[in-house]
Amino acid sequence: MITGLSDEAVEFGQVARAALEAAGGDRLVEDAEDDPRERGRVADVLAELGAWDLDVRESADELEAAAALCRAAGWWGAPHPVAERLARPADADGLVVVDPVAPAARLDGLAGLTWAAVTLDGTLHRATLLPAAQAPRKSAFVTSLALRNFDPGGRLATSADNVSGVGVGLGLTLPCWTLLGMLDRAIDVTCRYVGEREQFGVAIGTFQGVQFQLTEAEVERSGVEELAKYALWSLATRPDDAVADALALRLAAIEAAEVVFRVTHQLHGAIGFCDETTLSWLSRHSQPLRRLPLGPSATRAALARHIGRRGLSGLFDEAAVP
Repeated sequence: MITGLSDEAVEFGQVARAALEAAGGDRLVEDAEDDPRERGRVADVLAELGAWDLDVRESADELEAAAALCRAAGWWGAPHPVAERLARPADADGLVVVDPVAPAARLDGLAGLTWAAVTLDGTLHRATLLPAAQAPRKSAFVTSLALRNFDPGGRLATSADNVSGVGVGLGLTLPCWTLLGMLDRAIDVTCRYVGEREQFGVAIGTFQGVQFQLTEAEVERSGVEELAKYALWSLATRPDDAVADALALRLAAIEAAEVVFRVTHQLHGAIGFCDETTLSWLSRHSQPLRRLPLGPSATRAALARHIGRRGLSGLFDEAAVP
């Protein structure tokens, strides 16, 4: 089993990250908070790279490229639902996984696109954006959704997604790659900060306590990276387990995000909550990815219900070992 991304996918992610930097980098999310319509700038940049031509449901190579693209978007906290658009089903511009009790997604300002919403049981809906209750500064672009049946049965009746769970798996997995990119950046900016800030005449990054905290955060981040690669492999090779593996990834990602942002905020101190720092923007706009469609407790419960007494297949079950 090879879970690493291909060289082509890695290179595509690097190109996307550079393109987003050239388009404004951190300014992209700042401008979009002032005017949610500015979110379309990210889509335009990625369109020039052919991002919206990727077919993640049919090609494992393009799925890897999409994951690398989501990670690049997360690095800049790009204010566009890149992962959700790449996970789109037929006849829609994007797909979001929602809680049917209170459906919501980070789609404010994007009503011009056609959105599908899927619940964890595979029920597919058309989603209509409702007026946002708060400004983007407070909502991080989250708005409530009104759902109606996508087809007469309300199911993925004409798609293999209904059997394999690939649609739900994609809708859960790709946003975790976006969150992974945010964790990458949070640790990167924190390492730079502690390397530059001095106390008692030396950089605080040389203090053992600081190094222990950064190590804890990096262990969590690297664990998510490996699980994210595994979830991609699962989507491409054994789709029957896609939802279980995606839920396990999501649980690990949001638990790791708690650790990473706790550590990075502690090391930044009060300035980490001010808009002068990149960490403040990353932390705020990571919240929808960490809370929607389900938070940590609800995700843990959903995973337990899904796998029951069977447990996760893991790396070494009969299907995975030749």
